[in-house]
Order: sequence, then structure tokens, then C-alpha cells
Amino acid sequence: MVVSNELPNGIRFEGSEGWIFVTRGNYRATASDPVLNEEGRAPLEASDPKIIQSEIGVNEIRLPVSTDHHRNWLDAVRLRKEPIAPVEVAHRSCSACLVHHIAMKIDEKLNWDPEKEQFIDNEKANSMLSRPQREPYTISNSIKQYL
Repeated sequence: MVVSNELPNGIRFEGSEGWIFVTRGNYRATASDPVLNEEGRAPLEASDPKIIQSEIGVNEIRLPVSTDHHRNWLDAVRLRKEPIAPVEVAHRSCSACLVHHIAMKIDEKLNWDPEKEQFIDNEKANSMLSRPQREPYTISNSIKQYL
């Protein structure tokens, strides 16, 4: 996966047979996001159109479809069921977005250690991974009732 401040708002996944770029089009999450052209981008692009036009076989992995993954997650918590996106997948997806945002902010090439969940040899980038917590809204206070 390539997360870069040179790409428009989205993520490019690179593999042995090419790449796929996924975006929500001309969407800006914050005022600091790059301004895209008026027509935006296609939500899905690939190095070879055959990659995204191919049919998924009967025995291949199929992902569930959700029109509202936020609602799905809230319902899963309420009903004590598994959400469509496993928690680890959702966490890693969010991490990729945060890494990209930090790369845009400091305008440097960054190397990410997914095991340690820290940037390699970049304290400036690591300092942007969290912000100071304010009492009484700290994580430790929030979980005390469950310990």
C-alpha cells in the first residue's frame, strides 16, 4: 500500500499485478486537504482496467456490502455481534488515513512500523499520532469502570 502526500484524497494499493486507487471522489475531510479538480476522480481506478472489470469467482473471497458501515458498527456493538468490517481491519484502515494526513502535514516521506504503530526515525511525525488528553476525559478514566 502506498500512502503519499502526492496522491489525491484516497489510497493506492499496489500488488504484483498492478495497482488499485480508491477514493470518495472530490471529497475533502478538512480544509487542509488538497483541492481536486471540479469533476473529482473516479471512485475506483486501476493500472489495468481489467483488474476492476474482472468477475469474482464462486470460490473467491467476497466482501459483504454495507450502505452505512457506521450504523452497522453501532448495531454490532448494541447487539453484541460482529460488524461487517472486523475491528482490526477498521483500525488498520483508519491508521492508513492518519498516516496519510500526517505525511501531508509535514510533507516528508515517512516509514510506518505497523507492529509498533509508530513512524520509523521520525519523532516529529510520531508526536502527531496523539494529542494531550484533558481530565476528566482521559482513556484511563473511561475504562476504570470496566477494570
